[in-house]
Amino acid sequence: MKHEEHTARVASSDPSVTFEVPAAAQKLLSVLESAHFESWLVGGFVRDSLRNTTPHDCDIATQAPWQQTETLCQQAGFPTYQTGIKHGTLSVNVEGSIIEVTTFRKEGFYSDHRHPDSVEFVDSITTDLARRDFTINAMAYHPTRGLYDPFDGRTDLAHGTIRCVGDAPTRFDEDALRIVRALRFAAQLGFALEPTTEAALYDKQDLLGVVAVERITTELEKMICGDFIKDVLMRYLDVIGLILPELLPMKGFDQRTPYHIYDVLEHTAHVVSYSRPQPTIRWAALFHDAGKPATFSVDEKGIGHMYGHPEVSETLFLQAAKRLRLPRQLTNNAALLIRYHDTFPAPTKKSVRKLYRRLNYSDDLFYAMCNLMRADSRSQAPWTQTRLATIDSIEQCFTRMREEEEFFSVKDLAINGNDVIGCGIPAGPKVGAILDQLMHEVEEEALKNTRDALLARTRELMQTY
Repeated sequence: MKHEEHTARVASSDPSVTFEVPAAAQKLLSVLESAHFESWLVGGFVRDSLRNTTPHDCDIATQAPWQQTETLCQQAGFPTYQTGIKHGTLSVNVEGSIIEVTTFRKEGFYSDHRHPDSVEFVDSITTDLARRDFTINAMAYHPTRGLYDPFDGRTDLAHGTIRCVGDAPTRFDEDALRIVRALRFAAQLGFALEPTTEAALYDKQDLLGVVAVERITTELEKMICGDFIKDVLMRYLDVIGLILPELLPMKGFDQRTPYHIYDVLEHTAHVVSYSRPQPTIRWAALFHDAGKPATFSVDEKGIGHMYGHPEVSETLFLQAAKRLRLPRQLTNNAALLIRYHDTFPAPTKKSVRKLYRRLNYSDDLFYAMCNLMRADSRSQAPWTQTRLATIDSIEQCFTRMREEEEFFSVKDLAINGNDVIGCGIPAGPKVGAILDQLMHEVEEEALKNTRDALLARTRELMQTY
């Protein structure tokens, strides 16, 4: 079929809207349109450019069948990869930049509430945009023709509104992952769900059970790292609780303690929002007090106590992490932050060393713990805010100790395993046990970290090991 036979009427657009398009995308658009295939930048690139934020990537929708796109790109010297040809998608390497190019399409019935049973390639960008999730993601842009916005996504973007394209219940029924995506965009952008979209989200929330856990986890992690996660947690916990039921008991749970002015959920929502938007810290913040309802007791004065809640919180997090298939290292690190978040060390070398050891001698985790403790304190009663200065002192003490190469672990001892063996201890587990004991005593400042002092103490320990 000749190229010209594919050409449809170019959609009516607003050429007054302009923003910078990366050179690689410009070249790829030129390759496609030189062959008379109408092509547009779509999705997040358009949304983020209109918000004056740097887009993460460029996606192109085109009138060209994927086979034709492949031929044209290869002729232009751009390698292609068949990453999704069932749905008309190719990945194209344009001088080191990877751009996804997808043929205009419409989709059939979604019998599994996740994937279309069939895909039909079409000539119309309007038809292609009509299948997308939210109006703010259903706009197209061309460097010459400007903005094409058939569903008024630009207005919703300006008003901070998340609105489904077309019929909201149908959009969520087609792809239940859109339920979590809606909350993710709300948490990232600070937008509100339009009432019809919000009602459909609640109506279709039970469909989340059919979505692959890996896809939910990806969206969930982006959500909890959003700048506006506090409002989303407070408003939509019942929906989030279908994925993270461990959090549901926190809602409305009165801590009955002078240290707190919020219930467990609102306190947690504040802690998450105050903590650094890095996955390990945000997961730890989300679960740090999840064990409070299960450990709650009231003393004779009517004061609430949650003894042992960090350990229970850690167990609940590990349970959720396994279900969500979180990476092992992230899981282990977040679990450590949860377990020790309430220990609150003193700003002394001895106390700092102890916490550092508990955190597996990780500088990153130590600073993450300070960040979490600071967020936790900021979310408590106003009179507790004096703790913030103490946390700053703890962090400063640790930084000075690292800069001055202070003693922290076995490898920093003035003697090593060979020295212990030289004292007459056979090679084996006893050598490690003695080094651990020496480290503990130095850490407790009961023993000086000098070669003579350590060797003398090693000879004493020989009598018991």
